[in-house]
Amino acid sequence: MTTQRTGLGREIETALGEVLDHVRGETGLPCRIVDDPAAERIVALRKRLRLSRQKFADRFGLDVRAIQEWEQGRRVPDRAARVLLTVIDREPEAVVRALGEDGGDGRRGHSSAS
Repeated sequence: MTTQRTGLGREIETALGEVLDHVRGETGLPCRIVDDPAAERIVALRKRLRLSRQKFADRFGLDVRAIQEWEQGRRVPDRAARVLLTVIDREPEAVVRALGEDGGDGRRGHSSAS
């Protein structure tokens, strides 16, 4: 066993020091929040649009069970679903136009988005 410190070892020590400083509140680390898949946000979006879960699912080509799971915090939407929810939040009519009458897949309101 060697007692020499390698370059990698020094990098790890530095990184751990930064983490400890951050945990202690002595420094801030850069971060960027891309989206917020929180259950409360999904419920608020659906309620703002004045849609039941079933109508929301039908209108935007989502699975009603997935919406229920997201809203109850038992599941988190995957990346594609989060993108879709963001677009629905900002431009719901654009999604409706893009999907057309049938929910976008030829079957009224059925999709594999999770």
